[in-house]
Amino acid sequence: MRFLETKLQGTFFIDPERREDERGFFARVFCMEEFQAQGLETRLVQCSISFNRQKGTLRGMHFQASPFAENRLVRCTMGAAYDVILDLRSGSSSFKQWLAIELSADNRRMVYVPRGFAHGFLTLENDTEIFYQMSEFYHPEAAQGVRWDDPAFSIHWPIPISLISDKDLSYKDFNP
Repeated sequence: MRFLETKLQGTFFIDPERREDERGFFARVFCMEEFQAQGLETRLVQCSISFNRQKGTLRGMHFQASPFAENRLVRCTMGAAYDVILDLRSGSSSFKQWLAIELSADNRRMVYVPRGFAHGFLTLENDTEIFYQMSEFYHPEAAQGVRWDDPAFSIHWPIPISLISDKDLSYKDFNP
């Protein structure tokens, strides 16, 4: 795997290294030793998928609050999504900064999202599926979010939003 450190401390884009032959290819998408060598947590306790029928579906910006904050490893297994991570760590030099990347079934890129970040995505194609690996079990009482269009962050979304949940619409203005 190739680990590409981003401008937001502790976050990485990760590309699988393909071993190709006439059949196709084989690639690792997780290796405890390689993650540890980058200083990343390797405890993964839960995996989930998010299937989205419609292009322009927005999900986010979500996180789990302490004591259940989680690291996430996120990839797109079908379709394509504009994936956004947002630093909500108040002591961080990149506090309130965001970063986006296109994740797709074609590019097979992953993003490592550490604790203290909100995460969301906008589907760029119909029938897009996102695969998550998390370091903490889901705790509904700790599930929180910030508004996708909060002026405190000025996140740019590349296409119009066609579908968003009432819950995601209900988040208040960010107040650290």
